[in-house]
Amino acid sequence: MADEGLNEQEKEERRKVHAAKENDFLRQRRTKLSANDFQSLKVIGRGAFGEVRLVQKIDTGHIYAMKILRKSEMLEKEQMAHVRAERDILSEADCEWVVKMYYSFQDKINLYLVMEFLPGGDMMTLLIKYDQLTEEQTLFYVSETALAIQAIHNLNFIHRDIKPDNLLLDAKGHIKLSDFGLCTGLKKIHRTELYRNWPSQLPADFVAKPFESKRRAETWRKNRRAYVMSFPDCVLDDPMVKAFSTVGTPDYIAPEVFQPNGYTKSCDWWSLGVIMYEMLIGYPPFCSETPQETYRKVMNWQQTLVFPPEIPISTEAKNTIKGFCCEVDKRLGNQSGIEGIKQCAFFKRVDWQNIRILPAPIRIEVKGIADTSNFDHFGDADLTLPGVKDAASDNLPSAMTDKGEFVHYTFQRFHCLTQQKRFGGMLQGSQAIASAQQVHNLQAEQCSEAPKEQSDR
Repeated sequence: MADEGLNEQEKEERRKVHAAKENDFLRQRRTKLSANDFQSLKVIGRGAFGEVRLVQKIDTGHIYAMKILRKSEMLEKEQMAHVRAERDILSEADCEWVVKMYYSFQDKINLYLVMEFLPGGDMMTLLIKYDQLTEEQTLFYVSETALAIQAIHNLNFIHRDIKPDNLLLDAKGHIKLSDFGLCTGLKKIHRTELYRNWPSQLPADFVAKPFESKRRAETWRKNRRAYVMSFPDCVLDDPMVKAFSTVGTPDYIAPEVFQPNGYTKSCDWWSLGVIMYEMLIGYPPFCSETPQETYRKVMNWQQTLVFPPEIPISTEAKNTIKGFCCEVDKRLGNQSGIEGIKQCAFFKRVDWQNIRILPAPIRIEVKGIADTSNFDHFGDADLTLPGVKDAASDNLPSAMTDKGEFVHYTFQRFHCLTQQKRFGGMLQGSQAIASAQQVHNLQAEQCSEAPKEQSDR
């Protein structure tokens, strides 16, 4: 403080502020979070293992996205590594390209990840709305996704599930990566031994051609969100279909991931090439009626990666896609990461240093911090948080006794500790949204001197 030229009164004020932050930090360290600390406002997503809700923290009014995973499902489907991987990378990552996690905790029934809420939806929503993107729009989103992938690689993680659903958009339309359950190869259903005996050869009479019908491709995309929930029980007897019932289709997965020889971070760059193709053409290059057929097309990409003549794209764009979707040793990003990608002709116009502060090419309509109009609608959802309902019941499943499978799951990231806005009671409907917007404005002030995070690892 002496170097800053502060007088004694200013120094004393600075000490008081710091002491208040420290007290708040210590108070929060002693606080054990539960589902009772949040009010559920809306269900904004559902998947094979749980759901995502828009929630409001009762004591601060802050708005978050809460992912809720049922422990019994995680244990039954051997997903412990899945949830551990996601929790670990989100606790380590603290950058503008990754969705920020603020809390993780658990109760006897569920696991909870409390993350920042990004009201722009995801890239899949954008692709469904616009069908195809222009090359300028594609350039922007592919460039931002490349920077996001590089940020993950810099942390020594491999995402392995780069797809439009996992590219979230903030209120200004910028990209953030989410859903890290497959990071570092921990997920059993993606281990190479599961795929080694599956037929990978194409029929002898196969002729490489684009997807037969644009309309079929559109139908595929619109129905893909429900894909993991749509297999009838009789079909799940097929081990290949059973595997994909938990991860969706293999459209974006690099071929080496399916092979026994191992893979590197380069598999994420393959996925980026597939996404770029989908942005420009309107559907992924290997999409088919079944996951088995898609898998075979991916494994035989030299024959199946073709460009429909009725949808012209520039030579630079086509070469970039081919640069991502090719042999590992020749793949863009394989040797020098983002720096090698920047040298491509397609990316020569990108302002890499300032892209995050430049306007996004597609304006995202967001009415407020708690606007969910860019997410799927679940009108029949019970808004009571599962943990609150379960806590009220004495009839908990005996299988849910704590056996240590989820030890060291709790995490807190301390942010803006001086901005505490308390409510006499939780507000409902539009009042809750209005209050959340006020709190969001308060969150703009950063608490630079506050301790950053606390984990029980």
